[in-house]
Amino acid sequence: MERILCLLGGYVFGLFQTGYLYSKMHHVDIRREGSGNSGSTNVLRVMGVKAGAIVFFGDFFKTLIPCIIVRLVFVDKPEMVNLLVIYTALGVILGHNYPFYMGFKGGKGIAATAGLLVAMDLRVTLVCLIVFAAIVATTRFVSLGSLVVVSIFLALMIFFGQRGDYGLAASYLPEFYAVSAVVTGMAFWRHRTNIVRLVHGNENKIGLKKK
Repeated sequence: MERILCLLGGYVFGLFQTGYLYSKMHHVDIRREGSGNSGSTNVLRVMGVKAGAIVFFGDFFKTLIPCIIVRLVFVDKPEMVNLLVIYTALGVILGHNYPFYMGFKGGKGIAATAGLLVAMDLRVTLVCLIVFAAIVATTRFVSLGSLVVVSIFLALMIFFGQRGDYGLAASYLPEFYAVSAVVTGMAFWRHRTNIVRLVHGNENKIGLKKK
């Protein structure tokens, strides 16, 4: 029951489509501009750095806040609280990626996943931040940086989970890894067109107008 509540509660938070709402406030329908995606990267391309930053942090906090709430509510269940946190984040990402009131067409979930990183482990956050910044600075491919980061996230969840750093009961570890894998898998699925463009060498670089 706790898992279902966390998943549904997260989905409700994820329905707050920062990119769509912010763009509409400025008389732009972000779904009809650029890549048609409502996430922060498309907002950055279409509306500029300030807009991109506002949308990124809006999507970031809509994951971080419910995850913190779950930690407080289930503080008496240390053996499974991190599992409930990741279920909550999964719900947020689902709501962000597939909002029912927008025809299930939302963003790609990377900013929302960043909120999960901070809620889960600052060590993982630091590693992912450094790697993401290095990749984007050298290649200017946000998509590549995002995919590498979610892969690192999964690897470190398994590594630290096996070490016992998250205090999870042994019976919860396979489930914890499975949900982490779903988060990573969704990011790859949502970036499938980017992956094709990366393979063919025509992916859009940050700082350049979309062709």
